[in-house]
Amino acid sequence: MRKFFSKKTILYFGIVIFIFSLDRISKLYILSILENFGNVDIQLNSFINLIIVWNSGIGFGLLSFDQQSIYNLITIFIGMINLLILFIIIKLDDIRIYYFLIIFGGSLGNLFDRIYYSAVPDFIDISYKGYHWFIFNVADIFITFGIICLIFFEILNYKKNEK
Repeated sequence: MRKFFSKKTILYFGIVIFIFSLDRISKLYILSILENFGNVDIQLNSFINLIIVWNSGIGFGLLSFDQQSIYNLITIFIGMINLLILFIIIKLDDIRIYYFLIIFGGSLGNLFDRIYYSAVPDFIDISYKGYHWFIFNVADIFITFGIICLIFFEILNYKKNEK
């Protein structure tokens, strides 16, 4: 039991809670704007806008379905992936643990929304000369960053092992 409450475990838990909280605060702020003004349409600069979109699919709106049963299956699948990530975090003992913690914190934020709101509020819209990227949220930023770090780690580790 002593190992469970180690300094590392507290640090890991803190990272996940920080990411989850940052995501929740950003979403609650956007939702308060929606509640107070009836819509969210804020242009921060020439290429970043805040627009609320409710995403019932997975990352970047993929696999969005109107059927509740399919939505529930996807939510259960995402929950199982979170459990797998947690298992990986428990088993790892190298730098990759931080990348998985970042992914886990973001994923928990989106999973919370899927369960609480039955959709994930996405609100960051990046555009350039009329071309728009997928609308996303803070949790998506952390998930994407963690995955990119894992990819770079694996590429660099592969090249190091190849020599």
